[in-house]
Amino acid sequence: MIFGRRRRERAGSHRATGPLRSPPPTAPAPDAARAGTASAPPAGPLVAAVTAPASSGTRAPRPQPELNLEDMDDQAVVSSAPVPRSATGDATEIGARNVTGRGKVLTREGWPVTGASVTVLRSDGTQVARAASAGDGTFTLTGLTPGPATLLIAAPAHEPQASAIAVPAEAWSLGEVRVRRQSSSDVPPPGIWAIDVDHSTISATAHHLGLSAVHGRFTSFSGVITIPEDVTRSSVQVEVEATSIDTGNAQRDEHLRSPDFLDTGRFPTLSFNAAGVQRSADGWVLAGDLTLLGTTRPVQLQLSYPGSGPDPWGGTRAAFSATTELHRDDFELNWNQAVGVGVAVFGTTLKVAIDVEAVLQAAP
Repeated sequence: MIFGRRRRERAGSHRATGPLRSPPPTAPAPDAARAGTASAPPAGPLVAAVTAPASSGTRAPRPQPELNLEDMDDQAVVSSAPVPRSATGDATEIGARNVTGRGKVLTREGWPVTGASVTVLRSDGTQVARAASAGDGTFTLTGLTPGPATLLIAAPAHEPQASAIAVPAEAWSLGEVRVRRQSSSDVPPPGIWAIDVDHSTISATAHHLGLSAVHGRFTSFSGVITIPEDVTRSSVQVEVEATSIDTGNAQRDEHLRSPDFLDTGRFPTLSFNAAGVQRSADGWVLAGDLTLLGTTRPVQLQLSYPGSGPDPWGGTRAAFSATTELHRDDFELNWNQAVGVGVAVFGTTLKVAIDVEAVLQAAP
């Protein structure tokens, strides 16, 4: 509604304590009666808006809605006039555009995107709100108007995107908004790619005492990824130095290098070789053979490709991520100690996570 002010016209008026009534109706003027003019309406409550008296020959004012004056401020008067259109062109009440929306802009892999422009447009294309994502990817939109709208996300080096949203009548969360790197595709460019060990990680996690997790990684490895025009015929060769195991505890690392576990004296390396990838519902599946402790077993990696792009040194880089689970019994890693019924020092399953950054060496 529109709030206005009305100066009292009668001296000595006070706050109304109950419904006010109009004075008794008077008889119509003789001229009006002879002209067939209808009599005045019966007495009723005072209306909210004050209208000017009808001049000669004009129509009588239309009845106005009732108003309880007990809850009104001394100076405020509620008008029954039509609600004006807002700057967006929509008829909205004053105070309606006060909805706040919060969210977070992330890459497809879950990394926060800084400096992303987040804009909300009404159905007529008018901008309603705009914000920029912070260092952790979060953003806050204020002054939103309830109703259908369009959300636009634009971030440096990422593809812009638009999505339809429905702004509720109260504060709400937009959740996580994922953006994709610009000019990236679902498959990497063909070529021979060498793994950059300094920016890659091969890690494993074991369950300890049935309670917590122990994390370890290999710090020394090498590998080549060959991608032909037909990406499904890609091949991967990786070799890992078993002695480079690092869990952050020197005593535990020495035990892992012993014959109880990796037996690095007899098997200084472990290797993975794969030829061919297949699409899956969640990305790609890379099937290959893992050789550990002289035993070779088939292993399937759930593979994802975040994208590729230029680096500051004139090269081209691509990123790959993969996960899998290994069972120690498959590779005769049988050492364990029981600490209770059904509870061992180490669980039988190892969770492996691989994040690789590779540098393009040559065309295929």
